[in-house]
Formats: sequence, structure tokens, C-alpha cells
Amino acid sequence: MTTTAAALPIIRRYFALASSRDTEGYFDLFTDDALVEDEGKEYRGIASIRAWRTEVPLVEYTITGIEPVDDETVVTCTVTGDFPGSPFAGLKFHFEQFDADQVRVLRIRT
Repeated sequence: MTTTAAALPIIRRYFALASSRDTEGYFDLFTDDALVEDEGKEYRGIASIRAWRTEVPLVEYTITGIEPVDDETVVTCTVTGDFPGSPFAGLKFHFEQFDADQVRVLRIRT
């Protein structure tokens, strides 16, 4: 299990890259066999994650909470950008499998 303190660098790096135009740096955050779930759909592997991410608008994230829950770290954010309903508060990022360098499982839920 990853502690919240150990999770902070990879989580902060994730959100910094997710809101930047450094797409290759963002994709480097994931293992080759990574799984991302967003809006109830699963994206497995870098090619699938890349296809999903190209459809996601560039937004800004404000982290409002980080807490360990069982074997994962849940990050709650407010998301602001050019999309209907912006800003959206309370989006939860469940980092389920990760280490100091890469994420293997990430589930994004409301």
C-alpha cells in the first residue's frame, strides 16, 4: 500500500502534466498496461489512453483533498475549463495501483 506522503510526488506530477501541453510527459506517467476509467469507460494500454486523452479538453485542476482509502489514494479536485458546467467540484481520482514513477490503475469518478 502506498502512503499518502509517498503518493504526493506522483500525484502532483500527474495533475501538473494533465493540465499542460506536455502530452508525452503525461503518457510517460502510465505503465504500458495501464488502465484508466473515465465516465464509466475503460481505456487499457497507452494507445487507448492516448486516444481517450486527445478527446479531453485542456483543463485546470485544483486539488481539494487527498486521502488514503484502503489500498488506494483518492484525490478530490475542482476542474475548471472550457466545458459545460465549469467549474466542476468534487471529481475524484482513484489512484489504485502506482509507484513513485508510474500509474497502473486510475479511475476517475464523480
